[in-house]
Amino acid sequence: MEKNQQLDLFSPTLVSSSVVQQEPVLLMDEKTLKKWKSKIAIYQQRVRTKEPVKQNTLFSVTQSHVDPDVIDPFTLPVSPLSFYRLPTETAGQSCLYFIVDHQNDLLLYVGETCKSNQRWRGVHDCKRYIEKYLDLHYRYQLKTAVNISFWWDAPTKTRSRQQLELALIQKWKSPFNKENWRQWGQPFG
Repeated sequence: MEKNQQLDLFSPTLVSSSVVQQEPVLLMDEKTLKKWKSKIAIYQQRVRTKEPVKQNTLFSVTQSHVDPDVIDPFTLPVSPLSFYRLPTETAGQSCLYFIVDHQNDLLLYVGETCKSNQRWRGVHDCKRYIEKYLDLHYRYQLKTAVNISFWWDAPTKTRSRQQLELALIQKWKSPFNKENWRQWGQPFG
């Protein structure tokens, strides 16, 4: 077989004309972003001001400190998102944490950990969502005040802490938690 008779897997014209085109990155426009945030803020403020349902019992039961209705993420002390970069001698302790945009009265994320000083040091999807959220606000010159707050009274037992976390995610419908993507979409995922 001669050199020029070798079979090609792709014809030269097919190769040169089929340059891989990337899908365009779609950004939420400013009006849609404001509408998205407004719907979430209205829902969360309704939850915040609504009186929790009290179930009557035949027996006297003391109110648990881990009742999701007694935790208001908007009133907890605020820490910067870079808290995990501060020097520390311990891995931290069990807690629930909340990512809140105080400028827009939005609870963005609810999480739990048994090592408060280590959870955010590595890879965390929420860090990416926050970055994209902040970038989009910067693009449209919209103000934000995204911080983290901790609730230190969380149960030390993992299962109990996770149950409380889920109850709070369901109560507040925080948009960065995957449990609520069906309701609010996943524009920053």
